[in-house]
Amino acid sequence: MPSMSSSSLLPPPTCSSRLPPLLTFVGLRRSAPLFQVRERAGAVVGVANGKPGYSLRLGVPALTVFRSHQRAAVIRNEHAQNADFPRNYSKREKKPFPIPVLELRRRAKERMKAAQGKPKRPLPPPKNGMLVRRLIPVAYKVYNARILLINNLRKLMKVVPVKGCKYCSEIHVGSVGHPFRTCRGMSSDQRRGEHDWGSTLAEAVFLPVEAYHLEDRLGKRIPHDQRFAVPRIPALVELCIQAGVDLPEYPTKRRRKPIIKIGRTEFVDADEDDLPEPEPDRFKQALLEELRFDEIIAPSSPEETAALAEETLEAWETVRDGALKLMKGYAVRVCGYCPEVHVGPTGHKARNCGAFKHQQRNGQHGWQAAVLDDLIPPRYVWHMPESGEELQRELKTFYGQAPAVVELCIQGGAKVPEKYKATMRLDIGIPSSLKEAEMVI
Repeated sequence: MPSMSSSSLLPPPTCSSRLPPLLTFVGLRRSAPLFQVRERAGAVVGVANGKPGYSLRLGVPALTVFRSHQRAAVIRNEHAQNADFPRNYSKREKKPFPIPVLELRRRAKERMKAAQGKPKRPLPPPKNGMLVRRLIPVAYKVYNARILLINNLRKLMKVVPVKGCKYCSEIHVGSVGHPFRTCRGMSSDQRRGEHDWGSTLAEAVFLPVEAYHLEDRLGKRIPHDQRFAVPRIPALVELCIQAGVDLPEYPTKRRRKPIIKIGRTEFVDADEDDLPEPEPDRFKQALLEELRFDEIIAPSSPEETAALAEETLEAWETVRDGALKLMKGYAVRVCGYCPEVHVGPTGHKARNCGAFKHQQRNGQHGWQAAVLDDLIPPRYVWHMPESGEELQRELKTFYGQAPAVVELCIQGGAKVPEKYKATMRLDIGIPSSLKEAEMVI
């Protein structure tokens, strides 16, 4: 057969005759703006811009624009409009490691290979017993933001109602609890999974995660027989104490010279007698205190409620961001089987784990590196629509979720943060009836 050029096989596509069928093929709504076509070497590029946070880009070879067997459509969304809810791990399932074990081993081998033939470097803080100076202001900021968050939540809950189930730990932000049958508490089979809603406290919205207080973070691990002799305090407070916050009721050892290691796990403290008297700490700040229940006054106007909600949401973000910075400098451990948290380089030896297969471990915890949600659980709840309509059981898949603190502040009048819009599913239209919901593909 005589040879034919590629241009004679198929004429270059035009915007008027080629793109409308392609728009239907991709599945865009007819209300979307028209495509803008640009030609490049050997390809046709179509770009469409819709709502904020949505973009579509098509890169198609010019000779295969209308060949259905070619995967020519590529949809990219830089800002996710909807995201899946955080996964709830089963009690029979171990938590995944933040960094896979194989990756940790590979990094350790690289460090050992790079350190061969070189003198040992001195231990950096906080491994040498010293404080990380740049994190001391962060620790004070996180501590005060936590106290402010607790006080503001107690004030907001006098205006914005929060319901809690009497038989399980589930909560709902609203005047009436949600209708979903997700209760797994006592006698839930008789109630067919329905919740029995009642009043609740601020501790159900901002979960208090406790940990053992260490007077010396580099000291020996807490044995099992001393588990009741060591005080337990909020884990976030313990992290702030180890990072530099001084609390008279919880003393801790402060070193002014690095430790001297004499073995892998053995060390001695350096002699500090030749040092002058310590100067006043220039990083020390005034500490806030929790309000008593008789001192909590509810906001008196909608404007005051909205301002309080914005302040509470800002304190929540400060606590989260500051705690993440502290966790990068100070080690925090969590059990892979239960919610137990320990602030320190190595976990304690208390055999009080009652999770799945604890008999095989003799009650010992399976310590691993913790993530931010282990230290500050977000506690996701169902997001109420802006229309104010009550949630319907049949339309459960159309509703979104948000952390309980964020949902409480939003219903109090705060602006929705961008980072939580994906799981709140604000761009999903909620059907008005069950018949309309069945028509959704």
